[in-house]
Amino acid sequence: MRWFLLLALGLCVSTACQSPDDPFNRHGKLVLTRHARCRMDCRHITVQEIEEIVDKGIINYSKSEPGAHPDPKYAIEGYSAEHQHLRIIVAPEREKLIVITCMELGVEWSCHCN
Repeated sequence: MRWFLLLALGLCVSTACQSPDDPFNRHGKLVLTRHARCRMDCRHITVQEIEEIVDKGIINYSKSEPGAHPDPKYAIEGYSAEHQHLRIIVAPEREKLIVITCMELGVEWSCHCN
């Protein structure tokens, strides 16, 4: 039985696992705002890294606004395959996840975005 639990845990770690406690569908279609695209460019963050963090990251509720109206916002954090510590801010909207912005934690990038 113990090996089965370890196997199941390994599958969740190695692939995207939707937790039943997640307040939104992590597998919704990603829609990048103009601001998010600009920040991605300034901070050298790729769409693949955004997808990776949304799929496997942890929701940081202290940086989220789940009660915001009309659109709740969630901060998802994690490390990319290239070891960047990223925070992605998303707003769930039906079958979509609107990416509002993204940042690399602990790094200050010069940026021209408003």
